[in-house]
Amino acid sequence: MLSYFFKIMKITFIYLICLLSLTAQSKIFINMDSAQSDHLKAYGVVFNSLVDGGTADWLLNYKGGSFVVDYSKKTVLKCRAAGVSFSQISSSDLVDIYSLVQSNEQNTEVIRLEKAPEIAVYVPPGFQPWDDAVTLALEYAEVKYDKIWIEEILRGDLDKYDWLHLHHEDFTGQYGKFYNSFRNAPWYIEQQQLYENEAKRLGFSKVSQMELAVARSIKEYIAGGGFLFAMCSATDSYDIALAAHNTDIAERMYDGDAADPDAQEKLDFSNTLAFENFILEMNPLVYEYSNIDIQPNEIGNQNNDYFTLFDFSAKYDPVPTMLNQNHVNVIKGFMGQTTMFRKNLIKKSVYVLAERAGSDQVKYIHGNYGRGTFTFYGGHDPEDYQHAVGDPPTDLSLYKNSPGYRLILNNILFPAAKKKKQKT
Repeated sequence: MLSYFFKIMKITFIYLICLLSLTAQSKIFINMDSAQSDHLKAYGVVFNSLVDGGTADWLLNYKGGSFVVDYSKKTVLKCRAAGVSFSQISSSDLVDIYSLVQSNEQNTEVIRLEKAPEIAVYVPPGFQPWDDAVTLALEYAEVKYDKIWIEEILRGDLDKYDWLHLHHEDFTGQYGKFYNSFRNAPWYIEQQQLYENEAKRLGFSKVSQMELAVARSIKEYIAGGGFLFAMCSATDSYDIALAAHNTDIAERMYDGDAADPDAQEKLDFSNTLAFENFILEMNPLVYEYSNIDIQPNEIGNQNNDYFTLFDFSAKYDPVPTMLNQNHVNVIKGFMGQTTMFRKNLIKKSVYVLAERAGSDQVKYIHGNYGRGTFTFYGGHDPEDYQHAVGDPPTDLSLYKNSPGYRLILNNILFPAAKKKKQKT
């Protein structure tokens, strides 16, 4: 009987060893350090492995925020076709990696990614993928996303999505304050007509009222567990619209009537997500919304424009750590309609993820609202320093290791580490 027991134990032991070996063979290690040949497409490989029903582990602060994904022939072929560096790892290598990453002595952590988030990008009709950096990144990385606009949001379609991106939208209803420079340009005239027609069709008397309704719907989406990622003018214009919910800040060339002369005093900063105590730019001919944004003369020489990522505790602050994963911690700056945020106007509850060292200029922030989160990233395109209207799109095949674009793609994987939001 005892010999039979040991025989069974031996068989079980051999089975466990084989299972461990099989498990190790079923894993692919995707390094994200400086040796990675295409960082941007690597995110797409991980995202699509989740779409296919696999799981992935994000090794925070380990070799640039590397990944371990389930093995499949499809994933291997995808890595090879995309030019993504990867390796299959043995059982001993897998044990060594996880032991190191989970060690209390290391500022590293393992985060399990379980489900690919459903992604929506807020864009008007006629939008092209090269119109903003996020859609450029999603297209290049081959990450599926849906386009939605005003009507879809107002009828509640955001409940279908885990992650929403905003880029160029002006939620104040002032058309980006391009009036002084572009009021006679065909694209500006067409844009204004498009928005005015949409407002009328949906029962709003002014575009600014329609934009405020959209901003409120997005805020409810975040409160219910949604993830918002905004860049460029969609960052500060969003909070400004929320603050101005009880007043009129748009002059007559934007909405047909005069702005409230007491608008500044009527701002409600308790209604905003990220910013407070800012001062509006009420001159309709000045290309700026408020003093939240850092001006070009404050930045100075382009060659000295860099921002630094904060180093967070991977074990105690995994969320900001995820958002800051990179193979470098100093990144070249880039401008936009909203380039950076003034530090003293950011609410104390908000994480500062990256700033320009030795200044009050903040590039990248993150915060919580209700059961969801928001992340704001200043600037238009990380690889086009001063993108102008009509400039050609950035060819990301020339910037496949871009640390600035990596911050964007960190945000699309971040929701995969969370449970799918509950519908309200």
